[in-house]
Amino acid sequence: MCKLNKKSGLKRIDPCMKNFISNLEDNYNILACCCGHKKYPMTIIVMFDGMVFDLVSGAEIQRKKKFYKKDKQGYYYIPEAILW
Repeated sequence: MCKLNKKSGLKRIDPCMKNFISNLEDNYNILACCCGHKKYPMTIIVMFDGMVFDLVSGAEIQRKKKFYKKDKQGYYYIPEAILW
């Protein structure tokens, strides 16, 4: 797991997920991902057959963009993907 990087503005992949995501890109249209930074579950948002969902939890995401919400500590998460 990597530490939270509070820089904003540029899109990026969490360093701890780069190899993992690069292996998935051949089979999935990946829209967004986050390791969870030891606070939230890992999420990998993909589009398949016109549906957007989290590959890890299986949760369908109704939004087509702006998937992540930010909590008070600055961590990003997807409410639909939290199963606990």
